[in-house]
Amino acid sequence: MPSSQELLFILIIAGAVVLVIWTLKDTLKKNGKSADPAKGDTAAKAGRQEVVLPLQLQAYERLVLFVERINPQSLISRVNQPGFSVLDMQIGMVSNIKSEYDHNVSQQIYVTPAAWEAVKTVKEQTISIINQIALKLPPDAPSIELNKQILELFMHQRESPADIAAEIINAEARKLMREQ
Repeated sequence: MPSSQELLFILIIAGAVVLVIWTLKDTLKKNGKSADPAKGDTAAKAGRQEVVLPLQLQAYERLVLFVERINPQSLISRVNQPGFSVLDMQIGMVSNIKSEYDHNVSQQIYVTPAAWEAVKTVKEQTISIINQIALKLPPDAPSIELNKQILELFMHQRESPADIAAEIINAEARKLMREQ
């Protein structure tokens, strides 16, 4: 004959098993409850949009920040160091642009191909301009010479590549918000 402790133990186990079965049965009922499958799909899509839309907007935000950070005025003020030569400055700016780009490359999954293409284009154009101007100067000249020529070039342009890219990115983000 089982002792009272053994009976109590069996009773507790049986109660736990009944509780688990009851909970699973209730959960399965709730999960399979959707009478209208189309309505369930719409609700699921809306739920996904609630998660995805903020990520998309954050990606556009980060790309605008990237474009502003590689704008020559911003780039020069961040990278320039006293005693830098043209070569030092060129290497510093190009590596900074590439590093910023690498940091933001994953954002392309959240933005339109047009927005991402604008980001790639501004990156490539900015690096190309820096390299072209640096090649015209002696590598050991003071960095101020490179900085001055880059800024002069961008001041004479009606719109910089960064401005154009920022406009494209902003337009795509506004379009996304209108669609919601």
